[in-house]
Amino acid sequence: MYQKIQKAGQLIGNMGWRYITFRVGFELKKKSGLLKRKFPLDPPLKTFFSLKKWKAEAKPFFFENMESILTKESIPEGLERDYKNLSEYKYPFFSSLEYDLGANYDWITNPDTGFQYDANAHWLDINDYDQKAGDIKFVWEPSRFSHLYTMIRYDKYFGEDCSKQVFNEIERWLDGNKINQGPNFKCSQEISLRIMNWTFALYYYKDSPNLTEGLFNKIQHYIYHQAQHVYDNINFSRIAVRNNHAITETLLLYLVGLLFPQFPRSNKWKKDGKRWFEQEIEYQVYQDGTFLQFSMNYHRVVIQLLTWAIRLSELNKEKFEDVVYDRAEKSLKFLMSSLNEETGFLPNYGNNDGALFFKLNNAHYRDYMPQLEALSYSLGFSWPYRKSEDAIWYGLESSAGAKSTAIENGVSMFGEGGYYIFRSPDSLSFIRAGKHKDRPAQADNLHLDLWYNEKNILHDGGTYKYNCSPEDLKYFMGTRSHNTVMLDDNDQMEKGSRFIWYHWTQCEKVKTEETEDYFLFEGTVSAFRHIDKNIMQIRKLKIWKKQHVWEIEDTIIGKPKEMLLRQIWHTRYPEMLTFESVETSGKPITPTMSEGYYSEFYGIKEACSELTLSTYEENIKTIISIK
Repeated sequence: MYQKIQKAGQLIGNMGWRYITFRVGFELKKKSGLLKRKFPLDPPLKTFFSLKKWKAEAKPFFFENMESILTKESIPEGLERDYKNLSEYKYPFFSSLEYDLGANYDWITNPDTGFQYDANAHWLDINDYDQKAGDIKFVWEPSRFSHLYTMIRYDKYFGEDCSKQVFNEIERWLDGNKINQGPNFKCSQEISLRIMNWTFALYYYKDSPNLTEGLFNKIQHYIYHQAQHVYDNINFSRIAVRNNHAITETLLLYLVGLLFPQFPRSNKWKKDGKRWFEQEIEYQVYQDGTFLQFSMNYHRVVIQLLTWAIRLSELNKEKFEDVVYDRAEKSLKFLMSSLNEETGFLPNYGNNDGALFFKLNNAHYRDYMPQLEALSYSLGFSWPYRKSEDAIWYGLESSAGAKSTAIENGVSMFGEGGYYIFRSPDSLSFIRAGKHKDRPAQADNLHLDLWYNEKNILHDGGTYKYNCSPEDLKYFMGTRSHNTVMLDDNDQMEKGSRFIWYHWTQCEKVKTEETEDYFLFEGTVSAFRHIDKNIMQIRKLKIWKKQHVWEIEDTIIGKPKEMLLRQIWHTRYPEMLTFESVETSGKPITPTMSEGYYSEFYGIKEACSELTLSTYEENIKTIISIK
């Protein structure tokens, strides 16, 4: 009983009374049936403006028409293949997997498990964490309609009219998903993305004969009721979730109000959406440009949303509060600080669900350059690296005399988010020492990522899936899949349900130093507080500049004597590295090499080398060298 009370107190302390009060009220309204009344099932078709009126009054978009888009001269490699697969109903999932869904796919069956959701159930009655159903993201992925960009880009590059194919896709979905029913109305962010991607297609094909009055009426009917759904449930994202979901949904409300002013609630959606979007950006993107989800890929989600927001508001002669542009610029600086200039990759750090909402290029999924380039131009910066395709579709280009975003070697410190990056001409060392005011997703404090040229020689394990076996969840969300230390098999924090952790790790202090010969980092965090509240974890890192050598010393102050201190490293390049380790007494430690796991893409788990160094002492010193 005492432990339950203690955990309840932690949950309140970590999440705040606003969160607790909302969640209790939400569940009570849900169980009583009051909440369902706000979301009527399958409302009768209602239209607000004609296709002709919309065309005549269309608000400025990224492009005036399809002819105004000046694409790259060469056809992107892989575009024809991707289009051919879609034409054969083979859909991409999470930028890594592919499923043959067939011409008659019902939009509610999980292709990974075969589980079919109830299309007639109220969305509040859908269980998105059903173990039998599997990961609901496999249902949501095609219903985002991000695949429409492949069809549209193929149309532009090959001169083949794909409007019929695009509108057939949308109409098949409309016919298979009644408003507020089934799994595709469970998440307001998924609804928001669907509307944004449909809107892109509507503008591109607004003069197509395949966009008939009847189809346009159905689409506007669904846009209106889906936007109303997002508005009526916005507090769930802004209070209970408060991450990239809230940024997406508040932006969607602003954009629907901006681009479809004929809807009766557009003015309110636009006004409230804009204000809430500004508040979410100010809260979620910290003053140093880091992001509260502690995830590189989710930060890229925000980068894309900021690009939509800044570009479309500018085209429509509107402006956000200054904080939006400030946090966008600082986000750019943060992400660029650990960008690999050769590949465009960043550390695979933090939760990564494969999200790439607006895929306007054929670059590798891990390549962040297309999205960073587009945001750079939207903010008035130049881009000194290879050019990509995204900026073209947004109608963006470099301004004459613009300030450069070029990366510099040396130390980059982002103390509020807890990131420390050390760059030299051929290596990058990335370490996390975070003090959490917002909930952490993974137990990974003092994780170390090492890069040598374009190779990520010591990597983060990734995410794999949000709804999978307990063993996989513990591995990927827990400490073992990161390059830090464990006590026996204990994570740095105590796992609760779903995305909840207790006994959050907190950075107590950090010290850095740079000399002519080396970089030095020393970070102290409180960790393993569920074992003993006084335990401290200290990591000292010395990076030699003229040699490819890293010296790491880990100390656990207050470690129970009977527990093993385990220092863990993950690599796909074991042949490139040597490890030399000693414990407190100076006695050498023999490493144990076993099979670990690596998830570069959501839904895919691959084997990697997992090297563990163990001692009952409180200190381990390890020297890692490139052979």
